[in-house]
Amino acid sequence: MVTNLLEANGRFSNAGGLAMNDQIGRKKMTLPIRILLSALILTGLMDGAGLTGGRQVEAAAAVSGNPQAAFKDIKGHWALDQINEMVRQGILDGYPDGSFKPNEPVKVDQFIKMLILSFSDLHPNQERSWKGSFLDMLSEENRTILKQDYRYFNFKPAMTGYWAKPYIDVASDLNFLSKNRFGDFQADMTRENVAEIIFYTLQETEFLEDEQFSRSVAQSYGDLTSANDREQKFIAESLIKGVMQGYPDGSFGVGRYVTRAESLVILNRLADKTKRIPIKPESDKLQRLVPTAGGGQKIVAFPDKQMWDAYETLIQAGKLRGTNYDMLETTLRLYKDEKEKKAVQQSTGIGNVGAGTSVPQEEAAIWLDPTFNTYGITVRLREGTLARNKESIELFTNQLFAYDAIAFHRWFDSICTEVEAGRPLASKQANVGGYTVNALVDNAQQTVVFSIAVKK
Repeated sequence: MVTNLLEANGRFSNAGGLAMNDQIGRKKMTLPIRILLSALILTGLMDGAGLTGGRQVEAAAAVSGNPQAAFKDIKGHWALDQINEMVRQGILDGYPDGSFKPNEPVKVDQFIKMLILSFSDLHPNQERSWKGSFLDMLSEENRTILKQDYRYFNFKPAMTGYWAKPYIDVASDLNFLSKNRFGDFQADMTRENVAEIIFYTLQETEFLEDEQFSRSVAQSYGDLTSANDREQKFIAESLIKGVMQGYPDGSFGVGRYVTRAESLVILNRLADKTKRIPIKPESDKLQRLVPTAGGGQKIVAFPDKQMWDAYETLIQAGKLRGTNYDMLETTLRLYKDEKEKKAVQQSTGIGNVGAGTSVPQEEAAIWLDPTFNTYGITVRLREGTLARNKESIELFTNQLFAYDAIAFHRWFDSICTEVEAGRPLASKQANVGGYTVNALVDNAQQTVVFSIAVKK
């Protein structure tokens, strides 16, 4: 293998350059390496673009730290700043002839490698480790996978077999991609391929935006309908997150290949939220920012003015509980006390809940579901739950049911009283004003969910 021959003449750094012990060693090794590469090309073991069949070796960019010197074909390129940054981070792949080929399509394996490395830090000794911020965003399950299955993961390409296997394996195990979705990891990546990986990476590290809103924004791109429904979901998420953007002609570029330079910009935005292209909510279209777990925000589009106003009422209903409440997206969570609030918030923060974990829950919640134009109230009938939250619940239901609010309160109280007393009760349905209300009862947990839908 070429990589093994090169390693015999100097250890590969994680960035792909030759990491010599000192400057003298570097100078001494320059001529032998050039002779070796020339011999390999002449003998057919390596072509001008890298390993035979287009497989590339790591560039020596990180050795010099100067992309202008390392890559001869990037001067004046629109993505020069991004290339500079990726070189500084030791992420880039170059070619033995000193080029980067920024306008060529990026390969699937190249993209996956850069994706994984973008979540790591390069240290002065050329070793790498996962970024602390990245680990914090992962679920407990994924953190366990890295701790147990990838304890000795060194962020380096394989020295035997397929060079990209280590990166593909860890990306797959973290659910950033599905291996069976790619028949050939050395194929060129389309924009919808990239959007799919972005979607699943965001799902595992952040949160997904409101799908109804995302799709409504994506519809403005004329070629979106040429993608299938699944691909449209991926494209919409990557657009609304500001990680990808369309072209000046108003298209997203469905079916087009992503260039190596474009892939750098996309990955830079994915790893650094400050580089993303923000999309602002439009209140005249009933769009607003709502809080997410971890202190973030997302845009939600409400189906009508009534639900828009109901969200404002949620905020006012929460304030009636002093500090014992919070808003999570379109759900008002009501807590018994500060202790319960902290326990629930810690368990619902990104990356804090593992499989099989007993999750603390708030004693009551009032929620809106914009996608299905549905309202709801969830009550866990512990001691004092109704008394503590009566005022907040009534403020919300008075606004929602108006003149029919008294009828709802009587029905609500009768069901909760029975369940709280431990008397088994079947789920029920009632028509209240212009709504159909389903009371879903869990007698074992003494919990009732009131789902309120507009009559069709």
